[in-house]
Amino acid sequence: MDKHTIKAEKRKILGQKVKTLRKEGILPANIYGKKVKSLAVQLPLNEFEKIYKEAGETGIIEVSVDGTKRPVLINNIQRHPVTDLPLHVDFLQVDLKEKVTADVPVDLIGESPAEKSGLGTVVQHVNEIQVEALPADLPEKFEIDLSKLTEVDQAVFVKTLAVDSKKVEIKNDAEQILVKVEPLRKEEEAPAPVETEEEEGAEETEEGASEEKATGEEGEEKKEDKPEEKSENKA
Repeated sequence: MDKHTIKAEKRKILGQKVKTLRKEGILPANIYGKKVKSLAVQLPLNEFEKIYKEAGETGIIEVSVDGTKRPVLINNIQRHPVTDLPLHVDFLQVDLKEKVTADVPVDLIGESPAEKSGLGTVVQHVNEIQVEALPADLPEKFEIDLSKLTEVDQAVFVKTLAVDSKKVEIKNDAEQILVKVEPLRKEEEAPAPVETEEEEGAEETEEGASEEKATGEEGEEKKEDKPEEKSENKA
């Protein structure tokens, strides 16, 4: 695995005051590890982002501090909730002769014929695989070729990942599903409402009441149309 080098300086500004560093494009960081005294450092943000794109969290990075190169892995990145820019990073200093545990990303490549033809949807169940290996033997990533997924319910399991078992030990369950073609969900149509006997009786009662009302109104109209009889008083 390729090594990457970045220069850092010892950091004297701590706590809330590190905000002043970020405004200047400087990223606060810490270096720690087994049998290693924690060291506060700072480095250019733009250089860190470039290194991170190349090395990820499994690539060895040599952080140079005061002329001393320390082999490290990017262990944790704190990011701004809105801008997603790194606010702080932890470097794990490693012994190149001692195994470490790390999370290796799972990347999907290609396109599933089953999904392309509309038979199903590709669902990724796992984004990272935990492995144990010497720092130099850590895989950069695991790639899954979706072009081999041609049928619904077809899946890729952890046990199918290609690794050198003499150098890399996968910690995940071998039967764990990484990616699967799930069947499409059919949209269920809402059934038409079924009228109960009570509802039907209520409707008939309402209809009957409406007819009676209409008949009554019609009778009143006819009564009003009939001329009133005038009574004459004879002297």
